Amino acid sequence: MTETFNPRDWSGQPSYIAPDYKSTPLRGPTKPLIPLPPSLSELTGPVYGQDSVTGDDADLTRNGRRNGEPLGERIIVTGRVLDEDERPLPNTLLEIWQANAAGRYIHQTDQHDAPIDPNFFGGGRCVTDAQGHYRFLSVKPGAYPWPNHHNAWRPNHIHFSLFGPSFVTRLVTQMYFPGDPLLDLDPIFLATPAATRDLLIATFSLDVTEPSYALGYVFDIVLRGRRATPMEA
Repeated sequence: MTETFNPRDWSGQPSYIAPDYKSTPLRGPTKPLIPLPPSLSELTGPVYGQDSVTGDDADLTRNGRRNGEPLGERIIVTGRVLDEDERPLPNTLLEIWQANAAGRYIHQTDQHDAPIDPNFFGGGRCVTDAQGHYRFLSVKPGAYPWPNHHNAWRPNHIHFSLFGPSFVTRLVTQMYFPGDPLLDLDPIFLATPAATRDLLIATFSLDVTEPSYALGYVFDIVLRGRRATPMEA
């Protein structure tokens, strides 16, 4: 039986240029893109080594710890990576990065006047299991200002990077939290078509929540086809 391939639904993906997102008119393409068919070497390599991914890599409350627990509200983020027919995609490398609970990244270009948490690195990675599941333990990231416009603040969010069989098969997206009042004011979130914005918002789950320890959120990622998760251009 021949399986049907559903190409990416571009109508649900953010445009390259969103005028309210001030940097996109400066870097977004203004002429039709020219597709470059990938070669065999690009599709098959270089590849990542799963042996280098350890269990602690997915626990952001531990992998950056120096002399204590990181500050903030502990959270569990879990979900599945699926194809357009809801079939699981095992052995997918996920990497995440985020601000700390005060809204500060551990990066030299982040000069936001908020404290750095010496026990929080802000990055993690894991590989999906046979059923496409992944799981991260972290702290809820804080909002932070950015220079897009007057009094602009980014909502609480976590960046996700997904690798397929090689480094050139990489997709990047962002996960947001339910009920965040900044979502309706954020040009990056609003650059995604209204019909698919909900796919970027995690769902609170009491089943994932661990009593007296961490709140749980579910964020499934669908690659291509129907209701595909919006990805960054």
